Amino acid sequence: MERNAYFDNARVVLIFLVVFGHIIQPFITESTGMNTLYMWIYMFHMPAFILVSGFFAKGAGDSGYIWNLVKKLIMPYLIFQIIYTGYYFLIGKPDWQAGLFYPHWSLWFLFSLFGWHILLIFFKKLKPGYSIGLALLIGIGVGYFSEIGHTFSLSRTFVFFPFFLIGYWLTEKQLMLVKRNIVKRVGLVVMAVFALLIYYLPEINTGWLLASKSYGDLGVEWYGGFVRLLVYGLSSLMVISILAWIPSANIKGVTYLGARTLYVYLLHGFFIQYFRQTELFTVDGFLDVIGLAAISAGLVYLLSSKPVLGISQPLIEGRATLLKRKLEQWT
Repeated sequence: MERNAYFDNARVVLIFLVVFGHIIQPFITESTGMNTLYMWIYMFHMPAFILVSGFFAKGAGDSGYIWNLVKKLIMPYLIFQIIYTGYYFLIGKPDWQAGLFYPHWSLWFLFSLFGWHILLIFFKKLKPGYSIGLALLIGIGVGYFSEIGHTFSLSRTFVFFPFFLIGYWLTEKQLMLVKRNIVKRVGLVVMAVFALLIYYLPEINTGWLLASKSYGDLGVEWYGGFVRLLVYGLSSLMVISILAWIPSANIKGVTYLGARTLYVYLLHGFFIQYFRQTELFTVDGFLDVIGLAAISAGLVYLLSSKPVLGISQPLIEGRATLLKRKLEQWT
């Protein structure tokens, strides 16, 4: 599909929030404000990212599709699972040991993205309403099985799949309905109300938003399905509200980064885990939060830069076209 400035802008905003959310996570127990900001971001940033990923999965099932998925997703997963294991050991992270198919931290997304594409081969044969309804039932049902958890990223794969599937079924015309003025105005109210609710209501277990735990682990074994259905609804409202405010025009110095978000996603963990392990930052006021946001934006730009892309492309894409091109310019 041709590049669309709106979707690239969305990717940039969402990958920034991924990095920012990860960088502020160690401080959420220190203040209600930081916890509110963290939970507010996690209400929508991964569901929105997954929905956009589903939108660009229109070619699912083409010839050689599964093998291309293995090369694009599973091979980088295996490579970075090994690299992160070694890196965690070097920085003294206590839980550095993990099985090959127990994804380190953010690597779950690669495994789940592979799973969503495989599921799509079957679900796209159903009518949109039936397929989404079935995906919701599965996403709700898996929470009752404690055996379905972090291994192979199975829990997140099933729980987040409805967002991927909705993205797949949406047309560009349908998605652009969020740009209506009424949606924007209502979206502002929704975002503000959610922030207030998170701030004033009793503490919410982050496991509901991370989607990697069973209802038993979350302490609501019997009625967990109803809570997850509520979370689906609230997250959907937040996704619509955020997407309504994504700019549609090409923004100089920003929009082009949308083509490089996979690099940011896979590489930012080296910095985040080092920051956490060394306790490099502290948050004592609003200016510190602004500083962490600036650092997050800096990481997005750094990890999207051509030198970083050239060095890491063989690991992420299995090719070295950027390095070859640079060498040809020098010779």
